[in-house]
Amino acid sequence: MKTQWMLGEEHEMVRQTAERFARERLREGYQSREAIPTMSRALMREMGALGLIAPNVPEAFGGIGAPSLVNGLICEAIAYGDFNLSYLNMVTPLICDVLLRHASPEVQEQYIPDLAAGESICALGLTEPRGGSDASHLVVSATRKGDSFIFKGEKTSISFAEQASSMLTFARTNPDDSGPRGVSAFVVPLDLPGVSRIAFNDIGTKPVGRGSVFFDDVEVPANALIGRENTGFTQVMEGFDLSRILIALQCIGAAQASVDETWAYVSEREAFGYRLSKFQGVSFPLAEHESQLESMRTLCYHALALRDAGKRHTREAAMVKWMAPKFCTDIIQNCLLLHGHYGYTIDLPHQQRLRDVMGLQIGDGTAQIMKTIIARETIGSVGVHYK
Repeated sequence: MKTQWMLGEEHEMVRQTAERFARERLREGYQSREAIPTMSRALMREMGALGLIAPNVPEAFGGIGAPSLVNGLICEAIAYGDFNLSYLNMVTPLICDVLLRHASPEVQEQYIPDLAAGESICALGLTEPRGGSDASHLVVSATRKGDSFIFKGEKTSISFAEQASSMLTFARTNPDDSGPRGVSAFVVPLDLPGVSRIAFNDIGTKPVGRGSVFFDDVEVPANALIGRENTGFTQVMEGFDLSRILIALQCIGAAQASVDETWAYVSEREAFGYRLSKFQGVSFPLAEHESQLESMRTLCYHALALRDAGKRHTREAAMVKWMAPKFCTDIIQNCLLLHGHYGYTIDLPHQQRLRDVMGLQIGDGTAQIMKTIIARETIGSVGVHYK
Protein backbone atom coordinates (compact mmCIF):
# COMPACT_ATOMS: atom_id res chain seq x y z
CA MET A 1 0.00 0.00 0.00
CA LYS A 2 1.25 3.46 -0.90
CA THR A 3 -1.04 5.98 0.75
CA GLN A 4 -0.42 6.96 4.37
CA TRP A 5 -3.51 8.23 6.16
CA MET A 6 -3.67 10.39 9.27
CA LEU A 7 -4.41 7.77 11.89
CA GLY A 8 -4.25 7.69 15.65
CA GLU A 9 -1.44 5.63 17.17
CA GLU A 10 -3.70 2.68 17.97
CA HIS A 11 -5.18 2.48 14.49
CA GLU A 12 -1.79 2.94 12.85
CA MET A 13 -0.61 -0.09 14.81
CA VAL A 14 -3.57 -2.08 13.49
CA ARG A 15 -2.70 -1.12 9.92
CA GLN A 16 0.92 -2.16 10.39
CA THR A 17 -0.19 -5.43 12.00
CA ALA A 18 -2.45 -6.21 9.03
CA GLU A 19 0.27 -5.47 6.47
CA ARG A 20 2.84 -7.53 8.35
CA PHE A 21 0.40 -10.45 8.74
CA ALA A 22 -0.44 -10.35 5.03
CA ARG A 23 3.19 -10.41 3.95
CA GLU A 24 4.51 -12.89 6.50
CA ARG A 25 1.58 -15.30 6.90
CA LEU A 26 -0.59 -15.04 3.80
CA ARG A 27 1.26 -14.06 0.65
CA GLU A 28 3.46 -17.12 0.23
CA GLY A 29 0.63 -19.62 0.57
CA TYR A 30 -1.95 -17.73 -1.49
CA GLN A 31 -1.66 -20.03 -4.51
CA SER A 32 -1.34 -23.32 -2.65
CA ARG A 33 -4.48 -22.60 -0.60
CA GLU A 34 -6.55 -22.48 -3.81
CA ALA A 35 -6.36 -26.28 -3.95
CA ILE A 36 -8.31 -26.50 -0.68
CA PRO A 37 -11.89 -25.36 -1.32
CA THR A 38 -12.44 -23.96 2.18
CA MET A 39 -11.06 -21.13 4.24
CA SER A 40 -8.16 -21.99 6.55
CA ARG A 41 -9.70 -22.07 10.02
CA ALA A 42 -6.26 -21.71 11.59
CA LEU A 43 -5.59 -18.50 9.68
CA MET A 44 -9.10 -17.26 10.46
CA ARG A 45 -8.45 -17.67 14.17
CA GLU A 46 -5.11 -15.90 13.87
CA MET A 47 -6.81 -13.01 12.10
CA GLY A 48 -9.55 -12.93 14.71
CA ALA A 49 -7.07 -12.90 17.59
CA LEU A 50 -5.39 -9.86 16.02
CA GLY A 51 -8.71 -8.04 15.55
CA LEU A 52 -8.43 -8.21 11.76
CA ILE A 53 -11.76 -9.77 10.73
CA ALA A 54 -14.40 -7.38 12.09
CA PRO A 55 -12.61 -4.34 13.52
CA ASN A 56 -15.91 -2.41 13.64
CA VAL A 57 -17.17 -4.71 16.42
CA PRO A 58 -16.97 -3.21 19.95
CA GLU A 59 -14.47 -4.61 22.41
CA ALA A 60 -17.31 -6.15 24.42
CA PHE A 61 -17.89 -8.56 21.51
CA GLY A 62 -14.21 -9.24 20.82
CA GLY A 63 -13.50 -6.49 18.30
CA ILE A 64 -11.52 -3.27 18.57
CA GLY A 65 -14.30 -0.74 17.92
CA ALA A 66 -12.48 0.78 14.95
CA PRO A 67 -14.01 3.15 12.38
CA SER A 68 -14.76 2.17 8.80
CA LEU A 69 -11.52 3.77 7.59
CA VAL A 70 -9.50 1.22 9.58
CA ASN A 71 -11.71 -1.60 8.26
CA GLY A 72 -10.72 -0.49 4.76
CA LEU A 73 -7.02 -0.38 5.55
CA ILE A 74 -7.17 -3.91 6.93
CA CYS A 75 -9.20 -5.22 3.98
CA GLU A 76 -6.76 -3.82 1.45
CA ALA A 77 -3.76 -5.15 3.37
CA ILE A 78 -5.18 -8.68 3.67
CA ALA A 79 -6.13 -8.73 -0.04
CA TYR A 80 -2.53 -7.84 -0.89
CA GLY A 81 -1.51 -11.15 0.68
CA ASP A 82 -4.55 -13.34 -0.03
CA PHE A 83 -7.55 -12.06 -1.94
CA ASN A 84 -9.76 -14.94 -0.80
CA LEU A 85 -9.20 -14.45 2.92
CA SER A 86 -10.04 -10.77 2.48
CA TYR A 87 -13.64 -11.85 1.75
CA LEU A 88 -13.93 -12.23 5.52
CA ASN A 89 -12.93 -8.57 5.90
CA MET A 90 -15.71 -7.59 3.52
CA VAL A 91 -18.63 -9.85 4.46
CA THR A 92 -18.22 -10.15 8.23
CA PRO A 93 -18.15 -6.40 9.06
CA LEU A 94 -21.28 -5.88 6.96
CA ILE A 95 -23.14 -8.66 8.76
CA CYS A 96 -21.91 -7.59 12.19
CA ASP A 97 -22.97 -4.01 11.42
CA VAL A 98 -26.51 -5.16 10.63
CA LEU A 99 -26.61 -7.23 13.83
CA LEU A 100 -25.23 -4.40 15.95
CA ARG A 101 -27.83 -1.99 14.58
CA HIS A 102 -30.90 -4.20 14.56
CA ALA A 103 -30.51 -7.57 16.36
CA SER A 104 -31.58 -8.34 19.89
CA PRO A 105 -28.87 -8.51 22.59
CA GLU A 106 -29.32 -12.29 22.72
CA VAL A 107 -28.69 -12.69 18.98
CA GLN A 108 -25.73 -10.32 19.11
CA GLU A 109 -24.15 -12.33 21.90
CA GLN A 110 -24.87 -15.61 20.11
CA TYR A 111 -23.20 -14.71 16.82
CA ILE A 112 -20.94 -11.65 16.88
CA PRO A 113 -18.13 -12.86 19.20
CA ASP A 114 -17.56 -16.05 17.17
CA LEU A 115 -17.63 -14.12 13.88
CA ALA A 116 -15.10 -11.56 15.11
CA ALA A 117 -12.87 -14.30 16.53
CA GLY A 118 -12.78 -16.27 13.27
CA GLU A 119 -14.53 -19.22 14.86
CA SER A 120 -17.45 -19.22 12.45
CA ILE A 121 -18.63 -17.78 9.14
CA CYS A 122 -21.99 -16.16 8.43
CA ALA A 123 -23.01 -15.90 4.78
CA LEU A 124 -25.11 -13.15 3.25
CA GLY A 125 -28.30 -14.59 1.75
CA LEU A 126 -29.87 -12.04 -0.56
CA THR A 127 -29.47 -13.14 -4.20
CA GLU A 128 -32.05 -15.45 -5.77
CA PRO A 129 -32.18 -17.28 -9.13
CA ARG A 130 -34.76 -15.02 -10.76
CA GLY A 131 -32.52 -11.93 -10.66
CA GLY A 132 -29.52 -10.97 -8.57
CA SER A 133 -29.65 -7.27 -9.36
CA ASP A 134 -33.39 -7.02 -8.68
CA ALA A 135 -32.84 -7.67 -5.01
CA SER A 136 -36.04 -6.08 -3.70
CA HIS A 137 -38.44 -8.55 -5.37
CA LEU A 138 -37.49 -11.64 -3.39
CA VAL A 139 -39.35 -14.93 -3.71
CA VAL A 140 -37.98 -16.96 -0.77
CA SER A 141 -40.81 -16.92 1.75
CA ALA A 142 -40.90 -16.96 5.52
CA THR A 143 -44.42 -17.71 6.75
CA ARG A 144 -45.17 -17.25 10.43
CA LYS A 145 -46.34 -20.36 12.26
CA GLY A 146 -46.73 -19.78 15.99
CA ASP A 147 -43.26 -19.07 17.44
CA SER A 148 -41.53 -19.94 14.18
CA PHE A 149 -41.22 -19.00 10.53
CA ILE A 150 -41.38 -21.61 7.77
CA PHE A 151 -38.84 -20.93 5.00
CA LYS A 152 -39.26 -22.05 1.40
CA GLY A 153 -37.13 -21.30 -1.65
CA GLU A 154 -33.58 -20.94 -2.93
CA LYS A 155 -30.77 -18.46 -2.39
CA THR A 156 -28.06 -18.57 -5.03
CA SER A 157 -24.62 -17.15 -5.81
CA ILE A 158 -23.91 -17.23 -2.08
CA SER A 159 -20.31 -16.80 -0.97
CA PHE A 160 -19.31 -19.37 1.69
CA ALA A 161 -22.42 -21.37 0.74
CA GLU A 162 -21.07 -24.75 1.90
CA GLN A 163 -18.85 -23.70 4.81
CA ALA A 164 -20.91 -21.05 6.60
CA SER A 165 -22.60 -22.12 9.83
CA SER A 166 -25.30 -19.47 9.53
CA MET A 167 -26.70 -17.06 6.98
CA LEU A 168 -28.15 -13.58 7.27
CA THR A 169 -31.17 -14.41 5.14
CA PHE A 170 -33.68 -12.04 3.56
CA ALA A 171 -37.11 -13.48 2.92
CA ARG A 172 -40.60 -12.31 2.07
CA THR A 173 -42.77 -12.19 5.18
CA ASN A 174 -45.63 -10.19 3.62
CA PRO A 175 -46.99 -12.09 0.59
CA ASP A 176 -49.31 -9.16 -0.22
CA ASP A 177 -46.35 -6.86 -0.89
CA SER A 178 -44.04 -7.95 -3.72
CA GLY A 179 -41.59 -5.09 -3.17
CA PRO A 180 -38.99 -4.19 -0.56
CA ARG A 181 -41.49 -3.42 2.22
CA GLY A 182 -42.47 -7.08 2.49
CA VAL A 183 -38.95 -8.36 3.25
CA SER A 184 -37.55 -9.36 6.64
CA ALA A 185 -34.07 -10.34 7.81
CA PHE A 186 -33.18 -13.44 9.83
CA VAL A 187 -30.03 -15.14 11.07
CA VAL A 188 -30.67 -18.73 10.03
CA PRO A 189 -28.51 -21.62 11.30
CA LEU A 190 -27.64 -23.75 8.29
CA ASP A 191 -27.74 -27.05 10.16
CA LEU A 192 -31.54 -26.99 10.53
CA PRO A 193 -33.60 -29.83 9.04
CA GLY A 194 -34.65 -29.04 5.48
CA VAL A 195 -31.59 -26.97 4.59
CA SER A 196 -29.48 -28.29 1.71
CA ARG A 197 -26.60 -26.78 -0.27
CA ILE A 198 -24.73 -27.22 -3.52
CA ALA A 199 -21.40 -25.77 -4.64
CA PHE A 200 -20.60 -24.09 -7.98
CA ASN A 201 -17.45 -24.91 -9.93
CA ASP A 202 -16.22 -21.35 -10.34
CA ILE A 203 -13.07 -20.24 -12.15
CA GLY A 204 -11.87 -18.21 -9.17
CA THR A 205 -12.26 -17.57 -5.42
CA LYS A 206 -12.29 -21.33 -4.86
CA PRO A 207 -11.46 -21.22 -1.12
CA VAL A 208 -14.45 -18.91 -0.62
CA GLY A 209 -16.81 -21.19 -2.51
CA ARG A 210 -20.03 -20.01 -4.12
CA GLY A 211 -23.25 -21.97 -4.36
CA SER A 212 -26.95 -22.27 -3.62
CA VAL A 213 -28.78 -22.81 -0.35
CA PHE A 214 -32.22 -24.44 -0.44
CA PHE A 215 -34.98 -24.18 2.17
CA ASP A 216 -37.53 -26.99 2.11
CA ASP A 217 -40.11 -26.13 4.80
CA VAL A 218 -37.35 -25.12 7.20
CA GLU A 219 -38.65 -24.15 10.64
CA VAL A 220 -36.72 -21.14 11.96
CA PRO A 221 -37.35 -19.82 15.50
CA ALA A 222 -39.04 -16.42 15.58
CA ASN A 223 -36.21 -15.00 17.70
CA ALA A 224 -33.98 -15.30 14.62
CA LEU A 225 -35.79 -12.24 13.21
CA ILE A 226 -33.48 -9.22 12.97
CA GLY A 227 -35.17 -5.94 13.73
CA ARG A 228 -38.81 -5.36 12.87
CA GLU A 229 -40.74 -7.56 10.50
CA ASN A 230 -40.93 -6.32 6.88
CA THR A 231 -37.97 -3.93 7.27
CA GLY A 232 -35.11 -6.25 6.26
CA PHE A 233 -34.43 -4.82 2.83
CA THR A 234 -33.67 -1.38 4.23
CA GLN A 235 -31.33 -2.93 6.77
CA VAL A 236 -29.14 -4.63 4.19
CA MET A 237 -29.16 -1.63 1.85
CA GLU A 238 -27.54 0.38 4.64
CA GLY A 239 -24.65 -2.07 4.62
CA PHE A 240 -24.09 -2.26 0.88
CA ASP A 241 -22.37 1.12 0.75
CA LEU A 242 -19.74 -0.29 3.11
CA SER A 243 -19.34 -3.62 1.35
CA ARG A 244 -18.98 -1.97 -2.06
CA ILE A 245 -16.10 0.17 -0.82
CA LEU A 246 -14.44 -2.83 0.80
CA ILE A 247 -14.82 -4.83 -2.44
CA ALA A 248 -13.00 -2.06 -4.27
CA LEU A 249 -10.20 -2.16 -1.71
CA GLN A 250 -9.96 -5.94 -2.04
CA CYS A 251 -9.35 -5.51 -5.77
CA ILE A 252 -6.90 -2.65 -5.24
CA GLY A 253 -4.88 -4.71 -2.75
CA ALA A 254 -4.59 -7.64 -5.16
CA ALA A 255 -3.72 -5.43 -8.13
CA GLN A 256 -1.10 -3.55 -6.12
CA ALA A 257 0.59 -6.86 -5.31
CA SER A 258 0.81 -7.71 -9.02
CA VAL A 259 2.12 -4.23 -9.86
CA ASP A 260 4.79 -4.42 -7.14
CA GLU A 261 5.89 -7.84 -8.37
CA THR A 262 6.03 -6.58 -11.95
CA TRP A 263 8.17 -3.55 -11.05
CA ALA A 264 10.61 -5.94 -9.37
CA TYR A 265 10.63 -8.24 -12.41
CA VAL A 266 11.19 -5.56 -15.07
CA SER A 267 13.90 -3.96 -12.93
CA GLU A 268 15.92 -7.19 -13.10
CA ARG A 269 15.02 -8.71 -16.49
CA GLU A 270 17.17 -7.63 -19.43
CA ALA A 271 16.50 -7.46 -23.19
CA PHE A 272 18.60 -5.94 -25.96
CA GLY A 273 21.25 -5.09 -23.40
CA TYR A 274 18.97 -3.03 -21.14
CA ARG A 275 16.74 -3.72 -18.17
CA LEU A 276 13.09 -3.86 -19.21
CA SER A 277 12.28 -0.96 -16.90
CA LYS A 278 14.34 1.31 -19.16
CA PHE A 279 11.81 0.87 -21.98
CA GLN A 280 8.93 3.33 -21.87
CA GLY A 281 6.65 0.70 -23.36
CA VAL A 282 7.13 -1.19 -20.11
CA SER A 283 7.51 1.53 -17.48
CA PHE A 284 4.75 3.84 -18.76
CA PRO A 285 1.93 1.26 -18.41
CA LEU A 286 3.09 0.51 -14.86
CA ALA A 287 3.17 4.24 -14.11
CA GLU A 288 -0.40 4.43 -15.38
CA HIS A 289 -1.40 1.52 -13.15
CA GLU A 290 0.11 3.21 -10.10
CA SER A 291 -1.86 6.36 -10.97
CA GLN A 292 -5.10 4.42 -11.39
CA LEU A 293 -4.66 2.51 -8.14
CA GLU A 294 -3.83 5.61 -6.15
CA SER A 295 -6.82 7.48 -7.58
CA MET A 296 -9.25 4.66 -6.76
CA ARG A 297 -7.70 4.15 -3.34
CA THR A 298 -8.08 7.82 -2.47
CA LEU A 299 -11.76 7.80 -3.46
CA CYS A 300 -12.31 4.66 -1.37
CA TYR A 301 -10.90 6.21 1.78
CA HIS A 302 -12.73 9.47 1.10
CA ALA A 303 -15.96 7.44 0.99
CA LEU A 304 -15.07 5.67 4.24
CA ALA A 305 -14.28 9.00 5.90
CA LEU A 306 -17.72 10.25 4.81
CA ARG A 307 -19.26 7.13 6.34
CA ASP A 308 -17.42 7.63 9.62
CA ALA A 309 -18.61 11.25 9.68
CA GLY A 310 -22.21 10.10 9.23
CA LYS A 311 -22.46 11.65 5.77
CA ARG A 312 -24.05 10.19 2.66
CA HIS A 313 -21.61 8.16 0.55
CA THR A 314 -23.79 6.02 -1.72
CA ARG A 315 -22.56 7.79 -4.85
CA GLU A 316 -18.89 7.36 -3.99
CA ALA A 317 -19.40 3.71 -3.02
CA ALA A 318 -21.04 2.99 -6.38
CA MET A 319 -18.20 4.75 -8.20
CA VAL A 320 -15.44 2.65 -6.68
CA LYS A 321 -17.50 -0.54 -6.95
CA TRP A 322 -17.72 -0.39 -10.74
CA MET A 323 -14.26 1.04 -11.31
CA ALA A 324 -12.03 -1.07 -9.09
CA PRO A 325 -13.03 -4.60 -10.20
CA LYS A 326 -12.88 -3.54 -13.87
CA PHE A 327 -9.64 -1.56 -13.78
CA CYS A 328 -7.89 -3.96 -11.39
CA THR A 329 -8.72 -6.92 -13.64
CA ASP A 330 -7.15 -5.03 -16.53
CA ILE A 331 -4.12 -4.07 -14.43
CA ILE A 332 -3.48 -7.64 -13.30
CA GLN A 333 -3.86 -8.93 -16.85
CA ASN A 334 -1.26 -6.44 -18.09
CA CYS A 335 1.11 -7.43 -15.28
CA LEU A 336 0.76 -11.02 -16.42
CA LEU A 337 1.63 -9.99 -19.99
CA LEU A 338 4.64 -7.93 -18.88
CA HIS A 339 6.09 -11.13 -17.42
CA GLY A 340 6.15 -12.60 -20.95
CA HIS A 341 5.76 -16.33 -21.50
CA TYR A 342 6.54 -17.03 -17.84
CA GLY A 343 3.56 -14.91 -16.80
CA TYR A 344 1.24 -17.29 -18.62
CA THR A 345 2.14 -20.18 -16.33
CA ILE A 346 0.37 -21.11 -13.13
CA ASP A 347 3.69 -20.77 -11.31
CA LEU A 348 3.06 -17.04 -10.85
CA PRO A 349 0.08 -15.62 -8.92
CA HIS A 350 -1.14 -13.17 -11.58
CA GLN A 351 -3.40 -15.73 -13.25
CA GLN A 352 -5.04 -16.56 -9.94
CA ARG A 353 -5.50 -12.92 -8.98
CA LEU A 354 -7.01 -12.33 -12.42
CA ARG A 355 -9.56 -15.13 -11.91
CA ASP A 356 -10.29 -14.11 -8.33
CA VAL A 357 -10.76 -10.39 -8.92
CA MET A 358 -12.77 -10.80 -12.13
CA GLY A 359 -15.79 -12.20 -10.29
CA LEU A 360 -16.35 -9.00 -8.35
CA GLN A 361 -17.37 -7.27 -11.57
CA ILE A 362 -20.58 -9.23 -10.96
CA GLY A 363 -20.93 -9.65 -7.19
CA ASP A 364 -22.64 -6.96 -5.09
CA GLY A 365 -23.97 -5.19 -8.17
CA THR A 366 -22.76 -5.00 -11.76
CA ALA A 367 -21.19 -1.93 -13.35
CA GLN A 368 -24.51 -1.13 -15.01
CA ILE A 369 -26.33 -1.11 -11.67
CA MET A 370 -23.61 1.04 -10.09
CA LYS A 371 -23.81 3.58 -12.90
CA THR A 372 -27.59 3.74 -12.47
CA ILE A 373 -27.06 4.51 -8.77
CA ILE A 374 -24.51 7.21 -9.59
CA ALA A 375 -26.90 8.81 -12.08
CA ARG A 376 -29.77 8.83 -9.59
CA GLU A 377 -27.63 10.22 -6.80
CA THR A 378 -26.14 12.90 -9.03
CA ILE A 379 -29.41 14.00 -10.62
CA GLY A 380 -31.07 14.09 -7.23
CA SER A 381 -28.31 16.28 -5.81
CA VAL A 382 -28.95 18.97 -8.43
CA GLY A 383 -32.70 18.98 -7.84
CA VAL A 384 -33.86 17.12 -10.95
CA HIS A 385 -36.41 14.34 -10.57
CA TYR A 386 -35.18 11.00 -11.92
CA LYS A 387 -37.92 8.69 -13.17
